[in-house]
Amino acid sequence: MSASLRRLSLLATPVLLAVVAPAIAHAQATASADVTFTRDIAPILQRSCQQCHNPDGGAPMSLTTYEEVRPYARAIKTRTSMGPRAGVMPPWFVEKNIGIQKYKGDISLSEAEIAKVAKWADSGAPRGNPADMPAARAMATGEDGWLLGKPDLIVKGPEIFVKAIAPDSWGDVGEAPTGLVEDRYVKSVEVREVNNIPKAEGTKTVGGRWVFHHMNYESSVPGKAGTSTTWPIHEIGRNPDQFPDSAGRLLAAGSVLHLNASHVHANGHDTTAHLEFGFKFFPKGYTPMYKRSGVLLGNGNDLDIKPNQANQEIHAFATLTEHTKIIAFEPHLHAQGTRMCLEAIWGMNIQQLTCVGYDHNWVKQYIYDDDAAPILPKGTILHLVGWLDTTPGNKNMADGRNWTGGGRRSVANMFIDLGYSVQMSEEQFQAEMAKRRANMKSRNDYDLGCPLCWAPPVVAPAPRATQQQQQGGGQE
Repeated sequence: MSASLRRLSLLATPVLLAVVAPAIAHAQATASADVTFTRDIAPILQRSCQQCHNPDGGAPMSLTTYEEVRPYARAIKTRTSMGPRAGVMPPWFVEKNIGIQKYKGDISLSEAEIAKVAKWADSGAPRGNPADMPAARAMATGEDGWLLGKPDLIVKGPEIFVKAIAPDSWGDVGEAPTGLVEDRYVKSVEVREVNNIPKAEGTKTVGGRWVFHHMNYESSVPGKAGTSTTWPIHEIGRNPDQFPDSAGRLLAAGSVLHLNASHVHANGHDTTAHLEFGFKFFPKGYTPMYKRSGVLLGNGNDLDIKPNQANQEIHAFATLTEHTKIIAFEPHLHAQGTRMCLEAIWGMNIQQLTCVGYDHNWVKQYIYDDDAAPILPKGTILHLVGWLDTTPGNKNMADGRNWTGGGRRSVANMFIDLGYSVQMSEEQFQAEMAKRRANMKSRNDYDLGCPLCWAPPVVAPAPRATQQQQQGGGQE
Protein backbone atom coordinates (compact mmCIF):
# COMPACT_ATOMS: atom_id res chain seq x y z
CA MET A 1 0.00 0.00 0.00
CA SER A 2 1.34 3.45 -0.92
CA ALA A 3 1.97 6.10 1.69
CA SER A 4 -0.91 8.21 0.37
CA LEU A 5 -3.31 5.29 0.66
CA ARG A 6 -2.16 4.52 4.19
CA ARG A 7 -2.75 8.16 5.15
CA LEU A 8 -6.22 8.03 3.60
CA SER A 9 -7.02 4.84 5.50
CA LEU A 10 -5.91 6.33 8.79
CA LEU A 11 -7.92 9.45 8.15
CA ALA A 12 -10.99 7.41 7.25
CA THR A 13 -10.91 5.17 10.32
CA PRO A 14 -12.28 7.72 12.81
CA VAL A 15 -14.95 8.66 10.31
CA LEU A 16 -15.87 5.02 9.80
CA LEU A 17 -16.03 4.38 13.51
CA ALA A 18 -18.12 7.46 13.99
CA VAL A 19 -20.62 6.09 11.49
CA VAL A 20 -20.52 2.38 12.37
CA ALA A 21 -20.35 2.53 16.18
CA PRO A 22 -23.74 4.19 16.66
CA ALA A 23 -25.23 1.76 14.17
CA ILE A 24 -23.88 -1.21 16.15
CA ALA A 25 -25.08 0.24 19.40
CA HIS A 26 -28.52 0.84 17.90
CA ALA A 27 -28.65 -2.73 16.59
CA GLN A 28 -27.68 -4.09 19.99
CA ALA A 29 -30.26 -1.95 21.70
CA THR A 30 -32.88 -3.06 19.20
CA ALA A 31 -31.99 -6.72 19.72
CA SER A 32 -32.17 -6.29 23.49
CA ALA A 33 -35.55 -4.67 23.17
CA ASP A 34 -37.02 -7.40 21.00
CA VAL A 35 -38.71 -8.78 24.08
CA THR A 36 -39.97 -6.33 26.70
CA PHE A 37 -41.82 -6.64 29.97
CA THR A 38 -44.70 -4.37 29.07
CA ARG A 39 -45.47 -5.90 25.68
CA ASP A 40 -44.44 -9.55 26.03
CA ILE A 41 -43.89 -10.70 29.61
CA ALA A 42 -46.68 -8.96 31.54
CA PRO A 43 -49.48 -10.74 29.56
CA ILE A 44 -47.87 -14.11 30.31
CA LEU A 45 -47.64 -13.37 34.02
CA GLN A 46 -51.21 -12.09 34.12
CA ARG A 47 -52.59 -15.26 32.53
CA SER A 48 -50.50 -17.92 34.26
CA CYS A 49 -48.89 -16.52 37.42
CA GLN A 50 -50.68 -13.63 39.06
CA GLN A 51 -53.58 -15.59 40.48
CA CYS A 52 -51.10 -16.67 43.17
CA HIS A 53 -48.36 -14.05 42.72
CA ASN A 54 -50.29 -10.97 43.81
CA PRO A 55 -50.17 -8.86 46.99
CA ASP A 56 -52.92 -10.93 48.62
CA GLY A 57 -52.13 -14.28 47.00
CA GLY A 58 -50.63 -17.42 48.48
CA ALA A 59 -47.28 -17.12 46.67
CA PRO A 60 -44.24 -15.73 48.55
CA MET A 61 -43.85 -12.70 46.24
CA SER A 62 -46.06 -10.50 44.06
CA LEU A 63 -45.38 -10.37 40.30
CA THR A 64 -47.82 -7.69 39.14
CA THR A 65 -45.53 -4.73 38.32
CA TYR A 66 -42.19 -4.33 36.59
CA GLU A 67 -40.55 -3.22 39.84
CA GLU A 68 -41.75 -6.42 41.54
CA VAL A 69 -40.77 -8.72 38.67
CA ARG A 70 -37.38 -7.32 37.65
CA PRO A 71 -35.36 -8.74 40.62
CA TYR A 72 -36.67 -12.24 39.84
CA ALA A 73 -36.02 -12.22 36.07
CA ARG A 74 -33.31 -14.90 36.18
CA ALA A 75 -35.25 -17.03 38.64
CA ILE A 76 -38.37 -16.81 36.47
CA LYS A 77 -36.33 -17.96 33.48
CA THR A 78 -35.01 -20.93 35.46
CA ARG A 79 -38.34 -22.01 36.93
CA THR A 80 -40.31 -21.73 33.68
CA SER A 81 -37.73 -23.71 31.69
CA MET A 82 -37.51 -26.74 34.00
CA GLY A 83 -40.06 -28.80 32.11
CA PRO A 84 -43.06 -30.66 33.55
CA ARG A 85 -41.54 -31.74 36.87
CA ALA A 86 -41.33 -30.67 40.49
CA GLY A 87 -40.31 -27.03 40.80
CA VAL A 88 -41.51 -25.80 37.42
CA MET A 89 -43.64 -22.66 37.33
CA PRO A 90 -46.44 -22.32 36.74
CA PRO A 91 -47.28 -25.64 38.44
CA TRP A 92 -48.78 -27.54 35.49
CA PHE A 93 -47.08 -30.82 34.70
CA VAL A 94 -48.65 -32.23 31.52
CA GLU A 95 -45.97 -33.50 29.14
CA LYS A 96 -46.55 -31.75 25.83
CA ASN A 97 -45.09 -34.45 23.59
CA ILE A 98 -47.32 -37.31 24.78
CA GLY A 99 -51.04 -37.91 24.72
CA ILE A 100 -54.03 -35.59 24.85
CA GLN A 101 -53.17 -31.88 24.99
CA LYS A 102 -56.55 -30.20 25.50
CA TYR A 103 -57.46 -29.44 29.12
CA LYS A 104 -59.66 -26.98 30.96
CA GLY A 105 -57.83 -24.33 32.92
CA ASP A 106 -54.44 -24.98 31.30
CA ILE A 107 -52.04 -22.38 32.75
CA SER A 108 -48.87 -23.80 31.21
CA LEU A 109 -46.54 -21.80 29.00
CA SER A 110 -45.96 -22.73 25.37
CA GLU A 111 -42.44 -23.41 24.13
CA ALA A 112 -42.52 -20.03 22.40
CA GLU A 113 -43.48 -18.29 25.66
CA ILE A 114 -40.74 -20.10 27.61
CA ALA A 115 -38.21 -18.98 24.98
CA LYS A 116 -39.56 -15.44 25.18
CA VAL A 117 -39.10 -15.33 28.97
CA ALA A 118 -35.54 -16.63 28.61
CA LYS A 119 -34.67 -14.07 25.94
CA TRP A 120 -36.10 -11.28 28.07
CA ALA A 121 -34.07 -12.30 31.12
CA ASP A 122 -30.87 -12.81 29.09
CA SER A 123 -31.17 -9.38 27.47
CA GLY A 124 -31.28 -7.54 30.76
CA ALA A 125 -35.03 -7.69 31.45
CA PRO A 126 -35.95 -4.43 29.66
CA ARG A 127 -39.08 -2.62 30.73
CA GLY A 128 -40.29 -1.51 27.30
CA ASN A 129 -42.80 1.13 26.35
CA PRO A 130 -45.23 1.90 29.22
CA ALA A 131 -47.96 2.34 26.61
CA ASP A 132 -47.69 -1.39 25.82
CA MET A 133 -48.56 -2.42 29.39
CA PRO A 134 -51.91 -4.26 29.50
CA ALA A 135 -54.59 -3.25 31.96
CA ALA A 136 -54.09 -4.81 35.39
CA ARG A 137 -55.70 -8.17 35.94
CA ALA A 138 -58.76 -8.08 38.14
CA MET A 139 -57.89 -10.09 41.25
CA ALA A 140 -60.27 -12.00 43.45
CA THR A 141 -58.78 -11.37 46.89
CA GLY A 142 -59.70 -11.80 50.52
CA GLU A 143 -63.10 -13.35 51.07
CA ASP A 144 -63.72 -13.21 47.31
CA GLY A 145 -60.45 -14.96 46.44
CA TRP A 146 -61.98 -18.03 44.80
CA LEU A 147 -60.48 -19.39 41.59
CA LEU A 148 -63.90 -20.66 40.46
CA GLY A 149 -65.50 -17.25 41.00
CA LYS A 150 -67.82 -16.24 43.83
CA PRO A 151 -69.48 -19.42 45.14
CA ASP A 152 -73.23 -19.85 45.53
CA LEU A 153 -72.62 -21.58 48.85
CA ILE A 154 -69.66 -21.50 51.25
CA VAL A 155 -69.43 -24.16 53.96
CA LYS A 156 -66.92 -23.69 56.79
CA GLY A 157 -65.29 -26.75 58.34
CA PRO A 158 -64.30 -27.09 62.01
CA GLU A 159 -61.11 -25.47 63.22
CA ILE A 160 -58.12 -27.61 64.15
CA PHE A 161 -54.84 -26.86 65.89
CA VAL A 162 -51.51 -28.33 64.73
CA LYS A 163 -48.30 -27.92 66.73
CA ALA A 164 -45.24 -26.55 64.96
CA ILE A 165 -43.43 -29.87 65.19
CA ALA A 166 -45.60 -32.97 65.18
CA PRO A 167 -46.02 -36.25 63.30
CA ASP A 168 -48.44 -36.54 60.40
CA SER A 169 -51.97 -37.40 61.45
CA TRP A 170 -54.84 -39.00 59.57
CA GLY A 171 -58.42 -39.06 60.71
CA ASP A 172 -61.83 -37.45 61.10
CA VAL A 173 -61.86 -33.71 61.78
CA GLY A 174 -65.65 -33.47 62.16
CA GLU A 175 -68.71 -32.41 60.19
CA ALA A 176 -69.84 -29.22 58.50
CA PRO A 177 -73.61 -28.61 57.95
CA THR A 178 -74.41 -27.20 54.51
CA GLY A 179 -77.60 -25.40 55.52
CA LEU A 180 -79.20 -26.26 52.16
CA VAL A 181 -83.01 -26.24 52.15
CA GLU A 182 -83.40 -27.84 48.70
CA ASP A 183 -81.50 -30.35 46.57
CA ARG A 184 -78.98 -28.74 44.21
CA TYR A 185 -76.63 -30.14 41.60
CA VAL A 186 -73.07 -28.85 41.79
CA LYS A 187 -71.25 -27.44 38.76
CA SER A 188 -67.91 -26.77 40.48
CA VAL A 189 -66.38 -26.96 43.92
CA GLU A 190 -63.22 -25.46 45.39
CA VAL A 191 -61.66 -26.16 48.78
CA ARG A 192 -59.27 -23.70 50.39
CA GLU A 193 -57.45 -23.61 53.70
CA VAL A 194 -57.71 -20.58 55.97
CA ASN A 195 -55.09 -20.36 58.72
CA ASN A 196 -53.26 -17.88 60.92
CA ILE A 197 -49.85 -18.15 59.22
CA PRO A 198 -48.67 -15.06 57.31
CA LYS A 199 -48.06 -15.87 53.67
CA ALA A 200 -44.42 -14.81 53.91
CA GLU A 201 -43.71 -17.38 56.62
CA GLY A 202 -44.10 -20.58 54.65
CA THR A 203 -41.54 -23.26 55.33
CA LYS A 204 -39.70 -25.79 53.23
CA THR A 205 -41.81 -28.66 54.50
CA VAL A 206 -44.15 -30.44 52.09
CA GLY A 207 -47.04 -28.06 51.81
CA GLY A 208 -45.22 -24.94 52.99
CA ARG A 209 -47.52 -22.79 55.12
CA TRP A 210 -50.48 -25.20 54.96
CA VAL A 211 -51.40 -28.03 57.34
CA PHE A 212 -54.10 -29.88 55.36
CA HIS A 213 -52.25 -31.92 52.77
CA HIS A 214 -55.22 -33.85 51.42
CA MET A 215 -58.63 -35.02 52.54
CA ASN A 216 -61.40 -37.38 51.41
CA TYR A 217 -64.89 -36.10 52.13
CA GLU A 218 -68.52 -36.89 51.36
CA SER A 219 -71.96 -35.43 51.95
CA SER A 220 -75.19 -37.02 53.14
CA VAL A 221 -78.36 -36.28 55.06
CA PRO A 222 -78.01 -37.86 58.51
CA GLY A 223 -80.27 -40.89 58.80
CA LYS A 224 -81.59 -40.63 55.22
CA ALA A 225 -80.57 -43.33 52.74
CA GLY A 226 -79.77 -42.50 49.11
CA THR A 227 -78.45 -38.99 49.82
CA SER A 228 -74.72 -39.76 49.98
CA THR A 229 -72.34 -38.13 47.49
CA THR A 230 -68.57 -38.55 47.42
CA TRP A 231 -66.58 -35.54 46.27
CA PRO A 232 -63.18 -35.29 44.57
CA ILE A 233 -60.38 -35.36 47.09
CA HIS A 234 -59.01 -32.04 48.36
CA GLU A 235 -55.24 -31.75 47.91
CA ILE A 236 -52.78 -28.98 48.48
CA GLY A 237 -52.18 -26.87 45.38
CA ARG A 238 -55.22 -28.36 43.69
CA ASN A 239 -57.26 -26.46 41.14
CA PRO A 240 -61.08 -26.32 41.51
CA ASP A 241 -63.16 -29.29 40.41
CA GLN A 242 -65.35 -28.57 37.41
CA PHE A 243 -68.07 -31.06 36.49
CA PRO A 244 -69.31 -31.24 32.89
CA ASP A 245 -72.81 -30.10 32.02
CA SER A 246 -73.79 -33.74 31.63
CA ALA A 247 -72.52 -34.94 35.03
CA GLY A 248 -73.23 -32.58 37.93
CA ARG A 249 -73.14 -33.98 41.49
CA LEU A 250 -75.96 -33.86 44.02
CA LEU A 251 -75.71 -31.85 47.23
CA ALA A 252 -78.86 -32.83 49.06
CA ALA A 253 -81.05 -30.57 51.18
CA GLY A 254 -80.17 -30.87 54.85
CA SER A 255 -76.85 -32.58 54.12
CA VAL A 256 -73.63 -32.27 56.08
CA LEU A 257 -70.05 -32.64 54.88
CA HIS A 258 -68.26 -35.54 56.57
CA LEU A 259 -64.55 -34.66 56.79
CA ASN A 260 -63.64 -38.18 57.69
CA ALA A 261 -60.22 -38.81 56.15
CA SER A 262 -57.94 -35.82 56.60
CA HIS A 263 -54.16 -35.97 56.19
CA VAL A 264 -52.69 -33.22 58.37
CA HIS A 265 -49.01 -32.34 58.78
CA ALA A 266 -46.99 -29.80 60.74
CA ASN A 267 -45.55 -26.78 58.91
CA GLY A 268 -43.05 -25.46 61.48
CA HIS A 269 -45.51 -23.03 63.10
CA ASP A 270 -48.22 -23.48 65.70
CA THR A 271 -51.20 -23.29 63.36
CA THR A 272 -54.94 -22.84 63.73
CA ALA A 273 -56.71 -23.71 60.49
CA HIS A 274 -59.98 -24.70 58.87
CA LEU A 275 -61.20 -25.55 55.38
CA GLU A 276 -63.80 -23.67 53.37
CA PHE A 277 -65.83 -25.39 50.65
CA GLY A 278 -67.11 -23.19 47.84
CA PHE A 279 -69.92 -24.64 45.69
CA LYS A 280 -71.33 -23.27 42.44
CA PHE A 281 -74.66 -24.76 41.31
CA PHE A 282 -76.33 -25.64 38.07
CA PRO A 283 -79.66 -23.83 37.53
CA LYS A 284 -82.67 -25.16 39.40
CA GLY A 285 -84.37 -27.99 37.51
CA TYR A 286 -81.09 -29.37 36.15
CA THR A 287 -80.68 -33.17 36.00
CA PRO A 288 -77.47 -34.97 34.97
CA MET A 289 -77.29 -37.08 31.83
CA TYR A 290 -74.64 -39.55 32.99
CA LYS A 291 -74.10 -41.76 36.00
CA ARG A 292 -70.76 -41.67 37.76
CA SER A 293 -68.36 -44.49 37.08
CA GLY A 294 -67.06 -46.53 39.97
CA VAL A 295 -63.73 -47.45 38.36
CA LEU A 296 -60.81 -47.07 40.77
CA LEU A 297 -57.31 -47.38 39.40
CA GLY A 298 -54.13 -47.70 41.41
CA ASN A 299 -52.64 -49.30 44.49
CA GLY A 300 -52.46 -47.79 47.93
CA ASN A 301 -51.43 -50.86 49.89
CA ASP A 302 -48.89 -53.41 48.64
CA LEU A 303 -46.15 -51.16 47.35
CA ASP A 304 -42.44 -51.98 47.35
CA ILE A 305 -40.37 -48.80 47.14
CA LYS A 306 -36.63 -49.30 47.43
CA PRO A 307 -34.27 -46.83 49.12
CA ASN A 308 -31.93 -44.52 47.23
CA GLN A 309 -33.08 -45.51 43.76
CA ALA A 310 -34.35 -43.32 40.93
CA ASN A 311 -36.85 -44.19 38.16
CA GLN A 312 -38.64 -46.92 40.08
CA GLU A 313 -41.76 -48.04 38.18
CA ILE A 314 -45.03 -49.28 39.60
CA HIS A 315 -48.04 -50.50 37.59
CA ALA A 316 -51.77 -51.04 38.02
CA PHE A 317 -54.51 -52.31 35.67
CA ALA A 318 -58.30 -52.19 35.58
CA THR A 319 -60.86 -53.42 33.03
CA LEU A 320 -63.86 -51.22 32.24
CA THR A 321 -67.16 -53.02 32.74
CA GLU A 322 -69.18 -50.22 31.11
CA HIS A 323 -68.67 -47.74 28.29
CA THR A 324 -66.81 -44.90 30.00
CA LYS A 325 -65.96 -41.24 29.45
CA ILE A 326 -62.96 -40.10 31.49
CA ILE A 327 -63.57 -36.57 32.72
CA ALA A 328 -60.36 -35.89 34.66
CA PHE A 329 -56.97 -37.44 35.39
CA GLU A 330 -55.34 -36.82 38.77
CA PRO A 331 -52.13 -38.56 39.81
CA HIS A 332 -51.74 -39.14 43.53
CA LEU A 333 -48.38 -40.27 44.83
CA HIS A 334 -46.43 -39.19 47.89
CA ALA A 335 -43.16 -37.34 48.35
CA GLN A 336 -41.20 -39.97 46.41
CA GLY A 337 -43.41 -39.63 43.30
CA THR A 338 -42.15 -37.91 40.15
CA ARG A 339 -44.39 -38.93 37.24
CA MET A 340 -47.55 -40.83 36.22
CA CYS A 341 -48.98 -41.98 32.88
CA LEU A 342 -52.35 -43.42 31.83
CA GLU A 343 -52.88 -45.58 28.76
CA ALA A 344 -55.87 -47.41 27.30
CA ILE A 345 -55.59 -50.89 25.75
CA TRP A 346 -58.33 -52.08 23.36
CA GLY A 347 -57.44 -55.31 21.59
CA MET A 348 -54.15 -54.63 19.84
CA ASN A 349 -54.70 -50.86 20.08
CA ILE A 350 -52.65 -49.11 22.79
CA GLN A 351 -53.23 -45.38 23.29
CA GLN A 352 -51.07 -43.30 25.62
CA LEU A 353 -53.69 -40.89 26.95
CA THR A 354 -51.81 -38.67 29.40
CA CYS A 355 -48.39 -38.33 31.02
CA VAL A 356 -47.73 -35.77 33.74
CA GLY A 357 -44.96 -34.90 36.14
CA TYR A 358 -45.73 -34.94 39.84
CA ASP A 359 -44.87 -32.59 42.69
CA HIS A 360 -46.15 -33.45 46.15
CA ASN A 361 -46.32 -29.72 46.96
CA TRP A 362 -48.63 -28.98 44.00
CA VAL A 363 -51.09 -31.80 43.44
CA LYS A 364 -53.09 -31.04 40.32
CA GLN A 365 -56.04 -32.54 38.52
CA TYR A 366 -56.26 -32.35 34.74
CA ILE A 367 -59.78 -31.93 33.37
CA TYR A 368 -60.03 -32.84 29.70
CA ASP A 369 -61.78 -30.50 27.30
CA ASP A 370 -65.22 -31.87 26.47
CA ASP A 371 -64.21 -32.71 22.90
CA ALA A 372 -60.97 -34.41 24.00
CA ALA A 373 -62.10 -36.52 26.97
CA PRO A 374 -61.38 -40.24 26.37
CA ILE A 375 -64.44 -42.26 25.24
CA LEU A 376 -63.62 -45.89 25.92
CA PRO A 377 -65.69 -49.03 25.23
CA LYS A 378 -66.38 -51.58 27.93
CA GLY A 379 -63.61 -54.17 27.98
CA THR A 380 -60.91 -51.51 27.65
CA ILE A 381 -57.95 -52.14 29.94
CA LEU A 382 -56.66 -49.05 31.73
CA HIS A 383 -52.96 -49.16 32.55
CA LEU A 384 -51.50 -46.79 35.14
CA VAL A 385 -47.73 -46.34 35.45
CA GLY A 386 -45.98 -44.38 38.21
CA TRP A 387 -42.36 -43.35 38.72
CA LEU A 388 -40.65 -42.69 42.05
CA ASP A 389 -37.28 -41.32 43.08
CA THR A 390 -35.81 -41.98 46.53
CA THR A 391 -32.40 -40.42 45.84
CA PRO A 392 -31.19 -37.09 47.28
CA GLY A 393 -32.02 -35.59 43.89
CA ASN A 394 -35.70 -35.63 44.88
CA LYS A 395 -35.99 -32.47 46.97
CA ASN A 396 -39.41 -33.48 48.33
CA MET A 397 -37.85 -36.43 50.13
CA ALA A 398 -37.00 -36.07 53.82
CA ASP A 399 -34.78 -39.18 53.87
CA GLY A 400 -34.58 -41.79 51.12
CA ARG A 401 -32.49 -44.34 52.99
CA ASN A 402 -35.42 -46.43 54.21
CA TRP A 403 -37.62 -48.93 52.37
CA THR A 404 -41.24 -47.84 52.21
CA GLY A 405 -44.54 -49.46 51.38
CA GLY A 406 -48.10 -48.23 51.17
CA GLY A 407 -49.26 -45.80 53.81
CA ARG A 408 -51.03 -42.55 54.52
CA ARG A 409 -48.10 -40.41 55.65
CA SER A 410 -46.07 -38.39 53.15
CA VAL A 411 -43.00 -40.51 53.93
CA ALA A 412 -45.00 -43.63 52.95
CA ASN A 413 -46.59 -44.11 49.55
CA MET A 414 -49.78 -44.20 47.53
CA PHE A 415 -50.23 -44.80 43.82
CA ILE A 416 -53.75 -43.86 42.70
CA ASP A 417 -55.51 -42.04 39.87
CA LEU A 418 -57.99 -39.80 41.70
CA GLY A 419 -59.61 -38.53 38.52
CA TYR A 420 -63.24 -39.26 37.78
CA SER A 421 -65.34 -40.78 34.99
CA VAL A 422 -68.95 -41.34 33.93
CA GLN A 423 -70.74 -44.40 32.58
CA MET A 424 -72.43 -44.34 29.19
CA SER A 425 -75.23 -46.48 27.84
CA GLU A 426 -74.83 -47.98 24.37
CA GLU A 427 -76.95 -45.17 22.93
CA GLN A 428 -74.92 -42.47 24.72
CA PHE A 429 -71.66 -44.11 23.67
CA GLN A 430 -72.69 -44.19 20.00
CA ALA A 431 -73.94 -40.60 20.16
CA GLU A 432 -70.64 -39.38 21.68
CA MET A 433 -68.62 -41.13 18.99
CA ALA A 434 -70.87 -39.71 16.26
CA LYS A 435 -70.14 -36.18 17.55
CA ARG A 436 -66.41 -36.89 17.44
CA ARG A 437 -66.58 -38.31 13.89
CA ALA A 438 -68.43 -35.21 12.71
CA ASN A 439 -65.36 -33.15 13.68
CA MET A 440 -62.91 -35.46 11.92
CA LYS A 441 -61.86 -34.67 8.35
CA SER A 442 -61.50 -38.20 7.02
CA ARG A 443 -60.90 -41.78 8.08
CA ASN A 444 -57.22 -40.89 8.17
CA ASP A 445 -57.96 -38.51 11.03
CA TYR A 446 -57.17 -39.96 14.44
CA ASP A 447 -58.96 -39.22 17.70
CA LEU A 448 -56.69 -40.11 20.62
CA GLY A 449 -58.86 -41.54 23.37
CA CYS A 450 -61.58 -42.85 21.07
CA PRO A 451 -60.35 -46.19 19.71
CA LEU A 452 -63.73 -47.05 18.14
CA CYS A 453 -64.58 -43.68 16.64
CA TRP A 454 -64.32 -45.07 13.10
CA ALA A 455 -65.88 -48.43 13.92
CA PRO A 456 -69.20 -49.13 12.15
CA PRO A 457 -72.14 -48.05 14.31
CA VAL A 458 -73.95 -50.82 16.09
CA VAL A 459 -77.22 -51.62 14.27
CA ALA A 460 -79.98 -53.48 16.04
CA PRO A 461 -80.72 -56.79 14.28
CA ALA A 462 -83.95 -57.04 12.30
CA PRO A 463 -86.74 -59.12 13.91
CA ARG A 464 -86.44 -62.80 12.97
CA ALA A 465 -89.23 -64.15 10.75
CA THR A 466 -91.46 -66.91 12.09
CA GLN A 467 -91.19 -70.40 10.57
CA GLN A 468 -94.58 -69.94 8.93
CA GLN A 469 -93.43 -66.64 7.33
CA GLN A 470 -90.23 -68.29 6.11
CA GLN A 471 -92.31 -71.00 4.43
CA GLY A 472 -94.52 -68.43 2.77
CA GLY A 473 -97.54 -69.48 4.76
CA GLY A 474 -99.81 -67.53 7.01
CA GLN A 475 -103.49 -66.66 7.09
CA GLU A 476 -105.12 -64.72 4.32
